[in-house]
Amino acid sequence: MGKTAKYLTPVAVAVILALLPTPEGLTTTAHYFFALFLGVIVGLIVEPIPPALIGLIGVSIAASLGLVAESPKESAVWALSGFSNTVIWLIFTAFMFALGYKKSGLGKRIALMLIQRLGKTPLGLGYAIALADGVLSPFMPSNTARSAGTLYPVAINIPQMFNSLPDHEPRKIGSYIAWVAMASTTVTSSLFVTAMAPNLLAISLVEKGTGLVITWQSWFYTMALVMIPLLLLVPLLTYIIYPPTQKSSPDAPDWARKELAKMSGVTRNEWLMLGLGLLALVLWIFGQAIGIDSTVAALLVLCLLVLSGVVTWDDIIGNTAAFNVLIWFATLVAMATGLRKVGFLDWSADLAAQALTNLAPMHVALTLLVLFFVFHYFFASVTAHIVALLPLFLEVANSLLPVSMVHALAYLLVGTMGVMGIITPYATGPSPVWYGSGYISQSAWWGLGAIFGGIYLGGLVILGLFTL
Repeated sequence: MGKTAKYLTPVAVAVILALLPTPEGLTTTAHYFFALFLGVIVGLIVEPIPPALIGLIGVSIAASLGLVAESPKESAVWALSGFSNTVIWLIFTAFMFALGYKKSGLGKRIALMLIQRLGKTPLGLGYAIALADGVLSPFMPSNTARSAGTLYPVAINIPQMFNSLPDHEPRKIGSYIAWVAMASTTVTSSLFVTAMAPNLLAISLVEKGTGLVITWQSWFYTMALVMIPLLLLVPLLTYIIYPPTQKSSPDAPDWARKELAKMSGVTRNEWLMLGLGLLALVLWIFGQAIGIDSTVAALLVLCLLVLSGVVTWDDIIGNTAAFNVLIWFATLVAMATGLRKVGFLDWSADLAAQALTNLAPMHVALTLLVLFFVFHYFFASVTAHIVALLPLFLEVANSLLPVSMVHALAYLLVGTMGVMGIITPYATGPSPVWYGSGYISQSAWWGLGAIFGGIYLGGLVILGLFTL
């Protein structure tokens, strides 16, 4: 696609959709906002300009036209609302942690140690990253803290050891490592109820909507049937579907051993980075019990990184990648909340309920499952998705299905919430961080997201055939 076509395509999509007749039951304002939203999504796919600028243009136009709020002040508050989202600031600090691991040399040391033990093949490194996420996931109720804050700063050093950089042979190994890490954390987020904070909100909404009490054990026993096989398959599937160009590295362990020898002893900054990284990990695991939010914990550790000299303040304000992602994700969160505020999501759910009325119960349940998953293309936050759609989908299920099927469907709906994070570069907290690493292009991410999303959803549909 040429440069001019990339510029015109999202504009044409938004304008054409806006000029179509407003569907019955949908307000004109909601119609126009959805047209703008779809134009933004198309812009993110073809990427004629930086993604952050696309999101900023979207919220600016919506606020200027008063599509979400009537008064100028309320429009401004909505436009900037994404910047108060705690997950976004957790993503921002994840970039800074990565910088700390890099500057201190600790990230390089750990990466070399992994290569020394598992570096004979990229597949071995892929399994090391996937299993590391699996081990951490039951104890960390934030996939952003786990994947973006803990694993990313270490794993991103591995491809650099093979001279695989975003602008130099990214497919050599870097793209493979990045996708395995992202695809793994979405699976573990669905495997354990405590692996992602929105899961806890979801089981509360399920209990209110259906009376079903989902325990840690019942969640795990249900989801393990699909998620454990998927977690074990992710490195291999990625190796087949999106393979690294470097298939083996038999000399890598010996090379890594020599490089470690050159680094000599662990430096002061490495010890500081290790200690502060462990402090962040402890606060992310146990912080809620003592009243410290995971984002606040990350910001506290970030301040300590600067005060201790591991990174400088100039490093912080000069990290353009972090600020780019901050603006990009904040504006998308605002756009996604706008869909709810203008009534588009309520209208869509009502339309779905009417269309399902005459279907057989099994078909109704599976259709709701698929729709719930696919609707995440419209969200830049799992929490927003849950709050906006889960009660509506449960209400539809209550009106069309017997109680036993409603309860079984509830497990499947909450089970999608982790794995649906794979479908877009903005679908869940870790996504912007791994996308922001530069190893996977926008178009490749959307394509891989569709493939892996289809695989994950297919696994849940198969589970549904046995449990509904």
